[in-house]
Amino acid sequence: MSGCQTEPPLREYTLARTALESAKRIDAVRVAPAYYHKAEEAFRKAESFYKREDYSASKEGFLTAKEYAEKAEDSARIQKSGGG
Repeated sequence: MSGCQTEPPLREYTLARTALESAKRIDAVRVAPAYYHKAEEAFRKAESFYKREDYSASKEGFLTAKEYAEKAEDSARIQKSGGG
């Protein structure tokens, strides 16, 4: 089976989780809810794939969650600094 990932994406999981926590700490859930909720949704889906041992899909999901969480955090920082 080419293209299948057999190792759990632990690094991607950790990075996504950390990005979500950082966004939450800066109150992105209130200040940048669209990005934050997309990040949470992607993370939940990725966890579901992970539990089913679909590591390729879970890796992609964790990377998407990380991307949205970082956008949420950046957007929240900009808005809180008066730049948005």
